[in-house]
Amino acid sequence: MVTKEKQYVDYADALTAFSTGLGEPEWMLQLRLEALNSIEKLELPIIERLRYNRWPLFQVPNLTGAPAAKSVDITQFIQDKADAARVVQTGNETVIETLPESLKEKGVIFTDIQTALKDHSELVKEAYMQIAVKPQKNQITAFHAAFMNSGLFLYVPKNVVVEEPLEAIFIQNSLVEDSFIKHVLVYADVNSSFDYVERFFTAGQEKNAANILVEVVAKQGAQVKFSAVDQLGENTTTYFNRAGHTFRDASIDWAIGVMNNGSTIADLDTNLMGDGSSSDLKAVAISSGKQTQVIDSNVVSYGKSTTGNIYQHGVILDRATLTFNGIGHIIKGAKGSDAQQESRVLMLSDKARGDANPILLIDENEVTAGHAASVGRVDPEEMYYLMSRGIEKSEAERLVIRGFLGSVISAIPLKSIRDELVETIERKLTSR
Repeated sequence: MVTKEKQYVDYADALTAFSTGLGEPEWMLQLRLEALNSIEKLELPIIERLRYNRWPLFQVPNLTGAPAAKSVDITQFIQDKADAARVVQTGNETVIETLPESLKEKGVIFTDIQTALKDHSELVKEAYMQIAVKPQKNQITAFHAAFMNSGLFLYVPKNVVVEEPLEAIFIQNSLVEDSFIKHVLVYADVNSSFDYVERFFTAGQEKNAANILVEVVAKQGAQVKFSAVDQLGENTTTYFNRAGHTFRDASIDWAIGVMNNGSTIADLDTNLMGDGSSSDLKAVAISSGKQTQVIDSNVVSYGKSTTGNIYQHGVILDRATLTFNGIGHIIKGAKGSDAQQESRVLMLSDKARGDANPILLIDENEVTAGHAASVGRVDPEEMYYLMSRGIEKSEAERLVIRGFLGSVISAIPLKSIRDELVETIERKLTSR
């Protein structure tokens, strides 16, 4: 927690040495130092229905640049795909980086953020915390901008269509105590098209904070399908911010599985800036144990004839809490735009706490907008029907849950993500 007594400016020398040691360009160092000086001047982002000012989100990372004392065995997290377009990172280190020659020849860049800063500095500078998210947006983004210690850069050039998914696997190294401050920048140039898939895991049981910022910038006519499964550990307190920015006729479709085991804020923001641009967000979540998870989905229409859809389904077990905030905002001047949302929560325990909080902010007349929200328990008639057919109660609950989440999961375009979400859901339910 940031307090007035905590002087982050005291880290200026350490940050300068850290940035210089990594060989970062001067503009990156200046961005870090300016963000550092602004942390205490900014406010925390407002997350409806959640007080989190005491969450340990501001854990300063190790700035020595030394390798972690303990390394992660990655075999439990990945399957061998020798020809895949893939980046695998454990903690702050990149352990696998493969990209087919055919994509390299087309100008696709898929590498860790530090390599990108050295080899493609000007290209990274165009978009890194300049378009989708600014460093001074709030206290958490400023902290992230100052202390970012690893990440990924994906660039797909103008008119390039990538047929196979580009995959990233990020494994938090909680075998050691170190804050996980990961930055992912996805930059889709004019009329490019691709699928990007990312997965987050935790190895180890140390108590750590995770501050993860993902920026997706889709230039004119670009089509990005973004899929993710988040499975960070029970002892990880996480702030995810995935932010999209669309130019004219571009689209960003999100499919997110929020399956973490620790307290989590998933802040999902898309600004539809260009006329005719769109975003379709599908999110599923399971909260269990004593964890708190909040999914805060915000789609803002600035351009004319934009379309923003939010579909969120979640299940709560045990004493856990799950909140869906769905915010559809149509700005004055965004004529012909459409904002739709649906948030539904299913509770499987008398001690569970759930909330579906739909918000529509409409500043223009010639638009279409609507929402649906519900919070409830398993239908006893459904349970009775299944159990009367000889199905055990635990198995009946699993069938009901899979049916409840299935309407969102089935709409996710990538089969690999659908399958992984189903496997993760089964694992969570059987481990109760």
